[in-house]
Amino acid sequence: MTGKIFRSCVLVGLAVMALCTVLFAVVMAKEYEQEVYRRLEEEMLYVRQGMEAEGETYLKGLDATQRITWVAADGTVLYDSVADPAAMENHGDRAEIRQALEEGVGRDKHLSDTLLQKNLYYAARLSDGTVLRLSCVETTGAALVLGILQPVLWILVLAVILSGVLASRLARQITRPINGIDLEHPRLEETYEELFPLVSRLREQNRTIGRQMEELSRRQREFTALTENMSEGVLVIDSRYTILSGNQSAYGLLGEETTPEHLRQDRCRREIWEAAGKALAGRHTERLMTAENRTFEILASPVTASGQVTGGVILLVDVTEREERESLRREFSANVSHELKTPLTSISGFAELMKEGLVEEETMREFAGDIYKACAQLIALIDDILKLSRLDEGSEELVEELVDLYPLAQEVLEELQPTADRRQVTLSLEGSSQTVQGVWRLLREMVYNLCDNAIKYNKEAGSVTVRVTGDEKQAVLSVADTGIGISKGQQSRVFERFYRVDKSHSRRMGGTGLGLSIVKHGAQFHNATLVLDSEPGTGTTITLTFRKK
Repeated sequence: MTGKIFRSCVLVGLAVMALCTVLFAVVMAKEYEQEVYRRLEEEMLYVRQGMEAEGETYLKGLDATQRITWVAADGTVLYDSVADPAAMENHGDRAEIRQALEEGVGRDKHLSDTLLQKNLYYAARLSDGTVLRLSCVETTGAALVLGILQPVLWILVLAVILSGVLASRLARQITRPINGIDLEHPRLEETYEELFPLVSRLREQNRTIGRQMEELSRRQREFTALTENMSEGVLVIDSRYTILSGNQSAYGLLGEETTPEHLRQDRCRREIWEAAGKALAGRHTERLMTAENRTFEILASPVTASGQVTGGVILLVDVTEREERESLRREFSANVSHELKTPLTSISGFAELMKEGLVEEETMREFAGDIYKACAQLIALIDDILKLSRLDEGSEELVEELVDLYPLAQEVLEELQPTADRRQVTLSLEGSSQTVQGVWRLLREMVYNLCDNAIKYNKEAGSVTVRVTGDEKQAVLSVADTGIGISKGQQSRVFERFYRVDKSHSRRMGGTGLGLSIVKHGAQFHNATLVLDSEPGTGTTITLTFRKK
């Protein structure tokens, strides 16, 4: 804008200078012409008086500075101070001659061939009817302009310089209030009145943009707070694999050390890259990915606008627990089938032999006893499965009460004393009365399973010691045996359903493989801590720690 104002001012100055020069030349030419006519008129007065007095003799003896022509009434040239009258054409058709014959005086002018000069004529009628004409050569306006060209050029240069300086200052003065407008906080009093509508519109636009930015900022904060506190990973990409948004959970799974700006095939996990490619191709995809000993489900969906795929959204969901539960479910189903098949096969075999009459009378009672044992094993197995199912689903209403762990443990040991005597295992109870808030039946089941396992997996002539201790904040119940022990690799799995350290020994002893699973679920129900400490060949100690309410 400053340049336009500067150029406009300079052009205006030049135009004014040129116009003034032309007007000056025109005025000067007019004034000069009038001055020449006045001089010719004065000279005509003297020449006319001389002609009236002396005639042609006066003309021949006159040393005039102007050209003098004497013309008869019919236009014949009688005398000319420059040319031969006999060779000159008739001047009767000349305008100044006709005007002088009619009015007494006449004047006219003719341009020369060069256009830089013109001839001025002044004629007067004498008393005898002839016409006397004076003429001189005058410089034209163009010649005047050429004559003053050098000073005009100097003036023009000075005018251009002055116009440039003034135009520059004027341009800065004009644009300074415009350039000085604070676009964020425009004020009406600091600018031109003509710009008030623009400034008012800017102020309104700033308020609108401010409200929109606050809303966008609020939504961005909400989105960031939401995504950053999600355990699931979220990535939003455009059609060029540029990451528009994401959270730390997703960045940690991309396989890059720093926060990436783009998904790159050579640095991104293959599963994520392939899912992103399918999303940008317009297809929804779901697949699993294993990373850092965890399982993630990748959900990728395309983002469309006006029928075109403009990006994609990738959701990374941690499904480790779901996959583990599914694996446990499959394992549980297989284990249940296997555990049920063994006693049922025995029952079916014994029954088939008895049906075919292949069993002698003296062995019939023995077969019946074996069938009874297999049925009891089935009933115990089903009963334990139902217990675990009720604990998992929480379908059974369990009433909590104050339970003293010491007499509870004493009752369990008394019940298991016959089994311990058959195994020649010594049972002992140590400690004191400790009361906790819990479900008596479930707590008894937990203590029973721990003590039963300690007896079954003990050595002959071994011992089982139950200790009940505690303080004001917690109660501790531990069951220690001197049995076969559990290796380090198996300790993390002994609480799984149907897992047995010694499968042949367990079946021989009639175990279901669910006892410790019931203990684990019971501990979770009572918010108790379950700790196992074991050494192969030395023994095992399992400790339950309850918080007192």
